[in-house]
Amino acid sequence: MAPMIGRLHHLVIDCPDPPGLAAFYAGLLGQPITYRSDDFVVVSADDTTSGLAFQLAPDHQPPAWPDPARPQQMHLDVMVEDVAAAVPACWPWARPSSTGPVSTPTRPATRSA
Repeated sequence: MAPMIGRLHHLVIDCPDPPGLAAFYAGLLGQPITYRSDDFVVVSADDTTSGLAFQLAPDHQPPAWPDPARPQQMHLDVMVEDVAAAVPACWPWARPSSTGPVSTPTRPATRSA
């Protein structure tokens, strides 16, 4: 194994509303917001752990999947035990003007051994 040069700090996601998206993922993942500024918010287990960061991108154009003109840029797969129960449980953190950052799978989730 090669020597480590660096370590992953955060997965940084560009978005138009960092506090709103961070609040959604904090609620979904049961993790706190550990850093907040005007244009950058972090969700992680604690302030020394890698996590998700949300960075202000005022001109961000969200994907319009499956439209190839604006394809998915990335997505997070979150495993849950009961999809039917998990989807409505996420809506308290979703933005009211949103159709929701939650999508249900079109195929059964697979688990690796």
